[in-house]
Amino acid sequence: MKYRPGDVSLAVKRLQYRHHRALSRALAPLGLSLVQWDTLRHLHRKPDASLHDLAVLTFQTDQSFGSLAARMAERGLIERVPGPGRAVRHRLTEEGARLRAEGQALVDGVASSSFRDLSGEQLDQLGELLDLALGPDPTA
Repeated sequence: MKYRPGDVSLAVKRLQYRHHRALSRALAPLGLSLVQWDTLRHLHRKPDASLHDLAVLTFQTDQSFGSLAARMAERGLIERVPGPGRAVRHRLTEEGARLRAEGQALVDGVASSSFRDLSGEQLDQLGELLDLALGPDPTA
């Protein structure tokens, strides 16, 4: 065996760290942090998401995401609307949708750069191996 599980785990973490740094640099001119852009991306895919759902999707606690959502609403990136009962739902504003789209192009560029040395077949294989290692989503 050429790679031990600990070595692979560390390589995944190093790649993630490199992506986070590169994405933070790329998104900074838009005035967005990585977690803000990720929030916009998830709201684009799942309009009317709850605070809890967005916290889980962005790897935040409910409390920290609540603070983030309030700041994003103040900036006009998202709007918070009443849902059923006491629930609050979230939606993109026009400005949030515009910045999400601009950020998507930057994020795509970072990802393409990271994997530029992999063939299409290797990229598919890596994706399949990561899916296999992750297994089924326990929250689904």
